[in-house]
Amino acid sequence: MAKYHEIAADIRSKITNGLYKKQEKLPKQTELADYYHTSRVTIQKALDLLHLEGLIYGRKGIGTFVTGPLSIFDYNAQTHRGLTKRLGELGEVTSQIISFGVLFPDEVEQKKLKIKKNEPIYDIVRLRLLDNEPLSLEYTIMPVQLIPGIDEDILKSSIYRYINESLNLEIGTSIRRIKADKADIYDQNYLNCDVHDPVLEVEQTVYLKNGIPFEISHARHRYDKGDFTVISD
Repeated sequence: MAKYHEIAADIRSKITNGLYKKQEKLPKQTELADYYHTSRVTIQKALDLLHLEGLIYGRKGIGTFVTGPLSIFDYNAQTHRGLTKRLGELGEVTSQIISFGVLFPDEVEQKKLKIKKNEPIYDIVRLRLLDNEPLSLEYTIMPVQLIPGIDEDILKSSIYRYINESLNLEIGTSIRRIKADKADIYDQNYLNCDVHDPVLEVEQTVYLKNGIPFEISHARHRYDKGDFTVISD
């Protein structure tokens, strides 16, 4: 991700989390450049992105001001943070285990994870909640050999934190497919969706920094608790 994308994402997060409040004046570009250890040109490019998103506006000769946050559930689709890290500052993120087991991969899973048919995988279904309110229903597949030691305690906390801090593995890029769908019976039961409510589904394959795929997942979000910002150069 380009430097100005990272800076825009950080300022966006500060706006969303209320650190920069509505109608508050942002620091001067020189101050932001010092804070992010970069040039004013890079800061201007980051601010231009936020202006296009409608998060900030400029007043000639006065400065740049915050329009307001989009949604606490908005996040940059180009980032690769887990839900706990992304929303943990906004409240308590918890997980309810719907099912957890180990099985052998089918042909599609073998191909996506680059594993053989006799290499076991975790099959995980979790309900993710923020302050006990349902956010998303996650269906996750991971190779046991690559990500050993997952248990129910880890599933109730943060898998990504376990991968980073306990296994000392660095998470890299991901390939995502985002689509709308109709609420199925699981969405209705666990996300409190009505039978006619739309659901936002994010299908992704996530890779370690060394390029090895370690996760296939489908996350189904309530229509009112999941929105994504996509930024391109």
